This record gives sequence, structure tokens and C-alpha cells, in this order.
Amino acid sequence: MKNSTTKKFILFVVFFITYVGFSQNTIQYNDEKGSPSATLDDLKWLAGNWKGISPYGVCQENWDEPSGKTMMFCFKMISDNKVTFYEFGQIIEKDKSIEMQIRHFSGDLKPWENDKPEIFKFIKKEGNRFYFDGITYEKIDTNTLNVYVYFEESKEEIKFSFTK
Repeated sequence: MKNSTTKKFILFVVFFITYVGFSQNTIQYNDEKGSPSATLDDLKWLAGNWKGISPYGVCQENWDEPSGKTMMFCFKMISDNKVTFYEFGQIIEKDKSIEMQIRHFSGDLKPWENDKPEIFKFIKKEGNRFYFDGITYEKIDTNTLNVYVYFEESKEEIKFSFTK
């Protein structure tokens, strides 16, 4: 009897570790570790016009080439044939690493953030993934991109799939 309980416990632990370790696509920034070295050249593959879908509607994201120690982007979400919101942002080189800065606007261009942009610190590059605080960019191939975003309020992670 005890042997069966032990086996069930071990299977549960293995399942739990596997689920937690492989199902989550975003991670949170740790101030103690800081950001590793990175440059905009690491992300220059993002440059271009991306179109995609999400649970919230159709989206478009446009990235420029790295220049002036920044990569600028704009994002548009469309639902029911109406723009629901925009993002304007940049990834900048800072302190021998990179960070993402984003401002949001409603469909009629009213800003969501009052004083300053949201900051997303770079956490790490792992294979074809670039992890920022709560946002992960995954390069599938030259023309395919997944973006995972963790929403703090709802405690859920949403996948945005794009193609060039």
C-alpha cells in the first residue's frame, strides 16, 4: 500500500514540475539578478510588418530597423472592425543591456499612462526566445513570431501569433 502511495506522489511531483516548467511562456524580472548583456542587433530580426491574431482580435505590429540605439514599434488591435487600442514603444540599449518601453492609447488616442511609459526589463535570451518582464518574443522562423504577454490583473498569459 505504501509503495503505491509513494509512486502516486512521485508521479504527481514529476507532473507538477513538468507542468510548471514547460507551460509558462513568460517570466518575471528579478532585481537581484539584473539584466544580462544584450544589444539591439540581437532583435533586428523583428524589423518589418507583422500581422496576427489573438483572443481579442486581429493585430498588427510594425518594427523599424535598429538605429540611434533604439528599435521603435507600433501595435494596433482591431475587434469588430474597430481599433480597440494602440501601443507605441521602443526597445532601447541601456546599461549594456536592453529594455522595452511602451505607452498605450485608446482607439481615439487617449493615453492610458499619465506620466511615463511602462518599462519591461530584459531577463534573458534562451534559444529562439527573448524574455522581458512579463513579455516573451519567440521567433519561430523568418516569417513567424509568437508573443506571449502576462496580464497581471487577470493573472493569465495570452499568446499573439504573427506572420510577416
